[in-house]
Amino acid sequence: MNILLIILKVITFCILAYSTLLFFFYLWIGIYAIGETRRYVHKNGFTDYRMLASSPHAPSISIIAPAYNEGATIVENVRSLLSIYYSNLELIVVNDGSKDDCLQKLIDTYNLEKIDFFVRYQLKTKTVRGVYKSRNPVFKKLIVVDKENGGKADALNVGINIASNDFTICIDVDCILEQDAILKMVKPFIEETKMRVIASGGVIRIANSCEVEDGRLVKVHLPRQYLPRMQALEYIRAFLLGRMAWSRLNGLLLISGAFGAFDKEIVIKCGGYDHNTVGEDMELVVRMRRYMEEQKVPYKVTFIPDPLCWTEAPASYKILGRQRNRWTRGTYETLKFHKKLFFNPRYGLLGMLSYPYWFFFEMLAPVIEFFGFIVFLFLAGFGMIEWDTFFVLLLFVISFGYLYSSFAVFMEVITYNQYKRKTEIASLLLSALTEPFNFHPFVVWSGIQGYINIIRKKKAWGDMTRQGFQKTQPAKTA
Repeated sequence: MNILLIILKVITFCILAYSTLLFFFYLWIGIYAIGETRRYVHKNGFTDYRMLASSPHAPSISIIAPAYNEGATIVENVRSLLSIYYSNLELIVVNDGSKDDCLQKLIDTYNLEKIDFFVRYQLKTKTVRGVYKSRNPVFKKLIVVDKENGGKADALNVGINIASNDFTICIDVDCILEQDAILKMVKPFIEETKMRVIASGGVIRIANSCEVEDGRLVKVHLPRQYLPRMQALEYIRAFLLGRMAWSRLNGLLLISGAFGAFDKEIVIKCGGYDHNTVGEDMELVVRMRRYMEEQKVPYKVTFIPDPLCWTEAPASYKILGRQRNRWTRGTYETLKFHKKLFFNPRYGLLGMLSYPYWFFFEMLAPVIEFFGFIVFLFLAGFGMIEWDTFFVLLLFVISFGYLYSSFAVFMEVITYNQYKRKTEIASLLLSALTEPFNFHPFVVWSGIQGYINIIRKKKAWGDMTRQGFQKTQPAKTA
């Protein structure tokens, strides 16, 4: 019995030490993000994006948008992407063997015809069945590729093979971009002179309950449903605080697959997206960074805090669980592929800080939290809990989490302030109170299910059924 008590005390101490270290990391992230956000906002105030938009010398961009069974929304989504104003741009929509009428709708709507096109298979992919361009010069920027089904990573690699420009922007086809999104994304590639920018990420915001007209976001609303609203809060924390701090340190390991810009030359040298993982976006960034470290070339991965891309978040526990399950598996697979980086001084900050942080506080977090809960139930069942101490620590953890969320909301209000109404800000803050008791436990459990799938060697992507964006209603006439 004494040995069991010693083991339990050691476990309790380890969990407490882990939580304390995580607390200080979050504190550092919150403080460190302030300076980077202020610096970006200040610099951005002196930038004339109109000159960049119309300049023939602006960096050449290829937008790559994979599409699979998107027939219900593909026309509107492509219309939204074509409306982006940029002088040196091509849009490549990759139909990844859709089983619906996705390709036919594109052919009919944009007057497409199959053309002779030599595909340079710099990256190995599934077979390309055809390349289409429009007979209408209005849509000269549009290229539609039809290929055998191979998954998102394979579709992105096909787009990279087809792309003729120097930089690629990879997005989800159902995302809605701000009109100046491309301008702000390419800015780091041209203003950085001391290091080579190999990738740049942008903020993803939640479009649930927002009003969309002809593929454009015309009015922003805070999501009315609970789960999308919690994800809106979560994204504000992750992007406006977390990724801004890591960007300032040049330690970013992840650029969202929904919207990211890449140096095409480096992507090809690294072998493109890996179809052996469900976390292909994170894996590519880590591999590109590893390549640059091994080549000993100064480089940078940047992040843009402006709200540039809007996407629909899961509104049901079933779909959200599948998403977080996949994220857990993707993180595990990426860190496993690149385990050589772990505390390896040869890779500098990447090996000594970024990788260990993701290993301990992102990949292992669900396991440690779940295990800690099991230990708590065991101790409580045997009457071994000092309840006064427990409730003090519980109150501290909940209060810190709420203050951190409130600080993220405050940063949003004083910077980009997308939610104009005070009632929406109040709703965000009230939702944060429920997170420790509802949303967060579900996310942890979804992560545990991800590990169960890893043990069972399940690699399914999971159905991400969407409800569609809210459309604006035409005004009624008298």
